[in-house]
Amino acid sequence: MKERLNLTIDGTLLEAMKAYAASKEMSVSELVECYFRSVTKPVQRNNILDLVDRLEPSVDRLEPSVDRLEPAAGKEMKGKEMKEGGGHGF
Repeated sequence: MKERLNLTIDGTLLEAMKAYAASKEMSVSELVECYFRSVTKPVQRNNILDLVDRLEPSVDRLEPSVDRLEPAAGKEMKGKEMKEGGGHGF
């Protein structure tokens, strides 16, 4: 149910709002109602997983480079050790 509300607003601001409302094909009442809805709705907190999902992937993660892999703790793995996983459980 719609109800009436009387507002006292600066004349210059009201004229600017009327022009803005007309450019958006809305009434000043609709603009005020939309604004009141936006400031009174509960704040929706973001879940950390939602934030992570919105992150853009980095180029490094999309194209891993073997050149950047370093041997574990000073051990250099070659040939057969590397093929068998070198005892790292992989």
